[in-house]
Amino acid sequence: MSAVEVPSEDPRGKARPGRGTAIAWGQLALMTTASVASLRPSPSMAVYGIAAVFLYLLPAVVFLLPTSLVAAELASGWDGGVYKWVSEGLSKPLGFLAVWCQFAMTIFYYPTLLAYVASTLAYVFDEKLADSGLFTAVVIMVLYWVGVLVSSRGVKTVASLSSLGLVLGTLIPGVVLIVLGVLFLGQGNASAAPMDSHHLLPPWTGIASLVLIVNNFLSYMGMEMNAVHVNELRDPPRQYPKAIFLAMGMVLLIFILPALAISWVMPAKQLSLTAGVMQAFSSFFRHFHVHWLTPIFGIMLVLASLGGMLTWLAGPSKGLLMIARQDGYLPPFLQKVNQRGVQQNILVSQGVLTTVIALLYAFVPNVSSSYWMLSVITTQVYMIVYLLVFVAAVRLRTTRPDHPRGYRAPMLKTLCGVGLVASLLAMAIGFIPSSQFGGGNTAVYVLVVAGGLVLLGLLVPYLFLRFRKPDWVDPASHSLDEVS
Repeated sequence: MSAVEVPSEDPRGKARPGRGTAIAWGQLALMTTASVASLRPSPSMAVYGIAAVFLYLLPAVVFLLPTSLVAAELASGWDGGVYKWVSEGLSKPLGFLAVWCQFAMTIFYYPTLLAYVASTLAYVFDEKLADSGLFTAVVIMVLYWVGVLVSSRGVKTVASLSSLGLVLGTLIPGVVLIVLGVLFLGQGNASAAPMDSHHLLPPWTGIASLVLIVNNFLSYMGMEMNAVHVNELRDPPRQYPKAIFLAMGMVLLIFILPALAISWVMPAKQLSLTAGVMQAFSSFFRHFHVHWLTPIFGIMLVLASLGGMLTWLAGPSKGLLMIARQDGYLPPFLQKVNQRGVQQNILVSQGVLTTVIALLYAFVPNVSSSYWMLSVITTQVYMIVYLLVFVAAVRLRTTRPDHPRGYRAPMLKTLCGVGLVASLLAMAIGFIPSSQFGGGNTAVYVLVVAGGLVLLGLLVPYLFLRFRKPDWVDPASHSLDEVS
């Protein structure tokens, strides 16, 4: 007779998972890769050719690694995500600011994601539509509201759809893109971008030449979400770093190799930030006389993006609802749910703002300019979360060193210092227009980015805190303090 598996205790006194429930470190690496990796940011780095390797590696070292390891320590010591971490380390109002920014960044994230979907769909119907701001705006609005409708019905297949999207819309197209690129060069065709050692670093033409690196901080955002699974590993101190380094390797390969393949076939001056992936597929398929595959791969990429959108719709807004009910940070109207328990009023309110932002594509002549500005605003708002988390982590290690943690990040203060400086520099660089802005008015660009950051990232949460009323607290909710 086999012995019964008895879960062991973790440092916080909770049961460590037994062999039947524990997550293997390789599984955690795949989960992390699936939540971060995508082909969508590849065009923004393909314009730099082989220098894309440097531009992906730099933020991985100074941002991705610190974020992942620091979040692992916080998640293994405190349940409740960024709200709990920042509340314990700094204050509850700052904890609300952190969870608000985590939610608010999606308001700008959805238009950029769906702009990519619109440009991809253009290659299914008519390639000329990829440069149409009106077409892009209509697609954003229609698909977002369809996503809200699906989410409001409590569809249980969102998680499986997201996993399927990783395979169909990211891994398979990514591998095909790389293989076609290698075959293209193997036939003796010249690369559209220089691939020699003199171009390993981006050309220095002033600080604006490095502005596109900000997009890579956005690409790596979300790694901290999977840190909540750290206590499900059998040996967190040894296995979590292994999972993170494997995930980093896979994420870098998915980001770097397709970007290089795109740079081999598409000249930088002709590359669209939104339609670049489909431009590359279209060029490769034409070259190899299989252009009929273009719409098929377009649909695959669209399905992956829509699956990701549904996952984001269900996540941050649900976390905001929980905090709003427990501590009364949002008015009762935004706390209401439908008969399936879905935060429909939050999603609808978010949709109104998303619709307004989508109209930007209809009025800004260059679609890539709109895409870039909204990508930067997304990064700026989300960076507030990381600034608060890094400071909270240092303070918790200093003021509560004996608090049980399942995992302790090595050189935590150094990691937080590097991540903090990198985040501040990313925010500063984001105010400098890149060449992809299309020669637009610099003052308008700065005002739009600063306005988006201040209005949505700071002013709105301040107003909620300033006018909060005691009766906003839902008496049926349990405080996070009781479950930590």
